[in-house]
Amino acid sequence: MEFYSSESGSGSDSGGARDSCSVKTLDVSYKQLENCELEEAVVEGGWRGGPLHNLVASHNRLTSLPESLASAFNALRHLDLSNNRLASLPDFLVQCPLTALVAVNNQIPNSGLPKTFAGWSSSLKMFNLAGNRLDRFPGQLAELISLKHLYLGSNTIEEIPTTIDRIVGLRVLCLGGNRLSDIPESVGRLEDLEVLVLSDNLLESLPPTVANLKRLRTLQLHKNRLRTLPTEIITLSCLSELSLRDNPLVVQFVSDMANEPGNLREISARVVKIAGLAYSTADLPQSLVNYLNSAHHCVNPTCNGVYFNSRVEHIKFVDFCGKYRIPLLQYLCSSKCVKEDHRPSSPQSRFDDMMRKVLLG
Repeated sequence: MEFYSSESGSGSDSGGARDSCSVKTLDVSYKQLENCELEEAVVEGGWRGGPLHNLVASHNRLTSLPESLASAFNALRHLDLSNNRLASLPDFLVQCPLTALVAVNNQIPNSGLPKTFAGWSSSLKMFNLAGNRLDRFPGQLAELISLKHLYLGSNTIEEIPTTIDRIVGLRVLCLGGNRLSDIPESVGRLEDLEVLVLSDNLLESLPPTVANLKRLRTLQLHKNRLRTLPTEIITLSCLSELSLRDNPLVVQFVSDMANEPGNLREISARVVKIAGLAYSTADLPQSLVNYLNSAHHCVNPTCNGVYFNSRVEHIKFVDFCGKYRIPLLQYLCSSKCVKEDHRPSSPQSRFDDMMRKVLLG
């Protein structure tokens, strides 16, 4: 059986030996390895010739990691154990200086995790336990104060602990495909969060504190039971991707926003822009000139309507293949976009018709 081993570094001395910055990687994925064969694979991979930094052992038949590998892993930084049959992670792993641990699609329950993650508190940056048998959010994660990326999707987690805000530097939090019915307000204290995935859960609402996530770029909420969104969400200036499909709120959201009248300033400004009327600071105050200059054209290519950032924020709805940017506060900007025939139709079909008009003309 052959294994792939590689070594990279920033340079070498005159004798050709690698310097202390070299990184050793061993790839034993797709080898159908059993537990007893993993140690042999690591030894044959040459870890005794120097510290092993990266091990890829995905897509094998592992049900556990032999304790005999502890000494071989004393310099391990990246470990990929995805797509095996693991029922636990051994305690000795917490003594390894890991920065990334991937154990996707295994059979690990909460009882199969080490009792403490304290050994990783200052090193682990990425932890992926998606597709396992976790029925609770592991409390040990609160010890990982340096964690940046956390993936716990496709488990059966029912609750997020209020202590999640202890992972202060978290940037990506993926919890899609669980059984969450509520989100604690403490999530709003994850000030560095950029990606929040909560799709395919049982959520009926979000806490207003989500508006505190000023760096949030992506928010996935599809396949939930949401009937409303906190109005504070419009203050998320960095938010650029939002998914909402398969939620009860969508039909009502479009209906409410389509029928909400604009204020007098906006209606007047739309007339000026649509009619192409000339204006300058000689005619209007500078504030109104700036407002008129902030106009954007409707995303519907057959519509000449305009809208303004003071009322409408751009959001890319990834439900439509990530292709379109649609106003968040009001999908439709003019009568051309809301004109419908009078044939009987369901709320969903009316929504589909309106979205097609906006997106496709």
